[in-house]
Amino acid sequence: MMMIWCFQTVLLFIAHLVLSDWAPAAPPTQNSFFYVHFIGMKLYVDSAEQSVLSVRGGNATLQCRFWYEPVPSSPREVRVKWSWLPAAGGQETDVIVAFGTRFRSFGDFRGRVQLRQDFPGDAALVLNKLWLNDTGRYRCTVVDGLEDQSAVVHLELQGVVFPYQHPHGRYHLSFLGAQQACKEQDSTVATITQLFQCWKEGMNWCNAGWLADGTVQYPITQSREPCGGARLAPGVRRYDRLHLYPNHYDVFCFSSLLQGRVYYLQSSHKMNLTEAQHACQEDGAEIAKVGQLYSAWKFTGLDRCDAGWLADGSVRYPITRPRSNCGPSEPGVRSFGFPPPQHKHGVYCYKLDTERV
Repeated sequence: MMMIWCFQTVLLFIAHLVLSDWAPAAPPTQNSFFYVHFIGMKLYVDSAEQSVLSVRGGNATLQCRFWYEPVPSSPREVRVKWSWLPAAGGQETDVIVAFGTRFRSFGDFRGRVQLRQDFPGDAALVLNKLWLNDTGRYRCTVVDGLEDQSAVVHLELQGVVFPYQHPHGRYHLSFLGAQQACKEQDSTVATITQLFQCWKEGMNWCNAGWLADGTVQYPITQSREPCGGARLAPGVRRYDRLHLYPNHYDVFCFSSLLQGRVYYLQSSHKMNLTEAQHACQEDGAEIAKVGQLYSAWKFTGLDRCDAGWLADGSVRYPITRPRSNCGPSEPGVRSFGFPPPQHKHGVYCYKLDTERV
């Protein structure tokens, strides 16, 4: 009996194969993975740009388009998903998911993103009012049934990296403390890409600082003994990966274009820190933060040979045109550190441009 049952099973299987070769194909249905491959159709996804550069508060369009070869006889409904991997690392998270004209955005991107959809196959992502932390890798994935293809675009912001120390001096910041310090100065912890770009532009700093991925590095353009050795080639030096919590260093912060204006407050007299804070408030502004001063120096060419208080209690001044009696021969933001708050200085204020917000 067992042999007869096996023989019948084999006969039925062979009959199924023969009939399937001669039977007419099932009519195609929307979003049918089997239909796509049965007729030899292939889904393609591509981006015209590998990377996009913008500024804080600006907009960015990340290109993505999809098409089929051969071209289908009728439009196909697909699902488009954009996801984001932060430049600092971590988990990839959803930005927006769209099916036809319906879409949903997620997290901090809610209300700031949309698909362009200017032509068939257009899946470009439009980001509005960019934040400092929006940098990273964006993935455009197009799903047709069980088939999906994707393309990747990197978003970077134009900006400035600056080293920052705790008021108590060198190497007093834990990784969490470094994140908070940058945030308080209207900036974010810099990425290795941002630090490397500033090194190529001439940044030379011998104190090690935290970066967004939890590594500790520092940029050297002029090799010397206290900074890794005179025989070591210039570059971005890196410490071995460390535990994030027990170690303390400085930090490299990153800032971009401002949504307002930094200016030196004209006054008939110098002020202590408290008086400086009140003076900015009376002028309809607030005392400027370190990241705002660096941004004004970088983007608007702020040049002032007058030391002034900043919000963190430091005293600094920006120089774009080096000259005698104004510090070193290179452009930069000069620092007098953190003098006693009763000392008398000028002040730098920041006034928000409400029309740009």
